[in-house]
Amino acid sequence: MTTLFQCAIAGAAACLLATTVQSQSSGLADRLGRDIDAQVALHYAGVERLYQDLHAHPELGFQEVRTARALAGELRSAGFEVTEQVGRTGVVALLRNGLGPTILVRTELDALPMEEKTGLSYASRVQVDHLGRQTYVAHSCGHDLHMASWVGTARTLAALKDRWQGTLMFIAQPAEELLGGARAMLADGLFQRFGKPDFAFALHSWPMAYGEIGFNVGPVTSNADAFEATFRGRGAHGSAPDKAIDPVLMASRFVVDVQGVVSREKDPFQFGVLSVGAIQGGSSGNIIPDSVVLRGTLRSYDATVRSKLRDGLRRTALATATMAGAPEPELSFTQGGDATVNDAALVERTETVLKAAFGSQVRRMPPITPSEDFAEFGAAGVPSMFFLVGVLDPKDVAASRQPGGKPLAGNHSPFFAPVPEPSIKTAVKAMSLAVLSALQR
Repeated sequence: MTTLFQCAIAGAAACLLATTVQSQSSGLADRLGRDIDAQVALHYAGVERLYQDLHAHPELGFQEVRTARALAGELRSAGFEVTEQVGRTGVVALLRNGLGPTILVRTELDALPMEEKTGLSYASRVQVDHLGRQTYVAHSCGHDLHMASWVGTARTLAALKDRWQGTLMFIAQPAEELLGGARAMLADGLFQRFGKPDFAFALHSWPMAYGEIGFNVGPVTSNADAFEATFRGRGAHGSAPDKAIDPVLMASRFVVDVQGVVSREKDPFQFGVLSVGAIQGGSSGNIIPDSVVLRGTLRSYDATVRSKLRDGLRRTALATATMAGAPEPELSFTQGGDATVNDAALVERTETVLKAAFGSQVRRMPPITPSEDFAEFGAAGVPSMFFLVGVLDPKDVAASRQPGGKPLAGNHSPFFAPVPEPSIKTAVKAMSLAVLSALQR
């Protein structure tokens, strides 16, 4: 709320403008809150059926053919003009309703190559060939909930067309987990073909209590880089390690030593993570292989930290191989997404309307450590806001905070299981209000 002190600093004109914006945003929640709730309730049964269907039939990045077709059909039935196969498997849906801003709302299509262990009646049992082997696929990051909420929001806003003017650009983006889907859609002429939006929104499920909404100004997710390192040695019998140059030992030493870059070279007040998620090498317990491959990820908020992590990883890998008398390791980096950065003015306006509707359930929070290629839209010059919605039972969240409490199953856990109804309803209402607030500009 604008205070007298803030008014004195900002000046009368700026204070009047800020007060007017806050008043309009609060009034928007009052005027349309009940109408949105009514639409959410009206469409919820169908939205939950869609959610369960998507959950049970996940698809990996750039393979989301069935998923994209389902979402395209849903938005056509809501009155949108729909174009498929944008950026390979992406969907763009437009609803034009007179003069006004164009608002982009993004959801993701893809799932993860992992086994679900929730025990839900609609749990995924899908397996596909992935990197040469049969792998389970699961929506363990909440993209199915995002898609269902996206459809619910589209239906809600379409039903309230007499309350706003402008254009809705709902996009279903492939391959978010690969951090390449947004880039693929932009490269396929997303803004040239369909127009550049004035503002963009996206949401993400998070292990908070359902009903809660969190966001920040500035960075809200991290930079991401993938790396692959191959250590080459000399194979031998496991009983005669002196005849070998052991790449398993090199890989093991590297995994431990490279953490020194994080703990001793990076500014301790700056965020940085270096994790190895895959080690592949060898065929038998009594054979020392001639090579081992490691794959991992680097995360940061700051460009300087990002560069330092990459440089430190290179030096550590080379030192590890040199110490073992092995050839120089093969090392490659794949730059993923940049940090998603929330626009301050858009956050301020949206925060007002969300607080008017949800009260103390809405709060600012520190950036999260995962990465998101929603950042691509902000980098393309679109003021953006990315926010989090809670999806877990408040009792479980409270219990987890007690000494010895059971840890929560968060995103990418095989046990990640959002509570659908309150989570989806909160997401639909929050996104609907955010879009309507931006359309008032």
